[in-house]
Amino acid sequence: MTIVVNEDLKAYIDPLTPDEYYALERSLLAEGCRDALVLWGDVLVDGHNRYGICQKHGLPFQTVQNTRFQTLEDVHLWMIDQHLGRRSVSDYQRGVLALRKKEIVAERQARARAEGASEAAASAQPAADGSDEAAAVPPADALASREAIARAARLSSSQVGMIEKIRKQAAPEVEAAVRSGTISINAAAAVASLPVEEQVAAATAGRDELKQAAKRAREAKRRPRDEAASSAGEPGEDELTTLRRRVAELTAENEKLRGQVATLLATR
Repeated sequence: MTIVVNEDLKAYIDPLTPDEYYALERSLLAEGCRDALVLWGDVLVDGHNRYGICQKHGLPFQTVQNTRFQTLEDVHLWMIDQHLGRRSVSDYQRGVLALRKKEIVAERQARARAEGASEAAASAQPAADGSDEAAAVPPADALASREAIARAARLSSSQVGMIEKIRKQAAPEVEAAVRSGTISINAAAAVASLPVEEQVAAATAGRDELKQAAKRAREAKRRPRDEAASSAGEPGEDELTTLRRRVAELTAENEKLRGQVATLLATR
């Protein structure tokens, strides 16, 4: 039987770590491939890692057809939902998947509107053969807002905003770093505001330099706010720090004087 590995579909799957790959390989060698690989025609939809290991060691496996899929978009949406429900998927990857789901749904809805109201209404009904084609597509407003995307990805709205920024502005090296967990989503979003050359240099230098780059980016963003506040007669960040320190010193001095007064009164 010929099985086709679609690289576009495979891109939805984060690579296993060496330890995870070894554990899966050891399990398959000991117990065989118990779960069937999911196919759409001859295209592999679910079970890419198991298929690769079975091919490597000549292990037998079973396959099952998912007959609900009508288009490659249906396959994409199904795979996204499968991965959004898995605890092992990182916060960043869940955000990327939810945003990709929004894009697919929006593209499909735009086509339906272009084809006319009657065809759009017909496509919203279950298929005649009982396969619920519409089940793969959320309602029109399901992912219309950042809050809805955040709920689908189990993230905060601010995290979704940062992930959008990373996808649009980050150099591939910085995105690879956040995918691997080398830096946080917050840090990667900060680094993404820097010139591309600086992003690449920081990512090449490693975790510590990426953190320093994120710090520089935040300070550069904060500086205009402080200057604007200062020109408006409001204390900037540095002035506030100085004021807080002075208040703390005066509070400590006041407490010391209170103690001295109490001692003098007690000795009378």
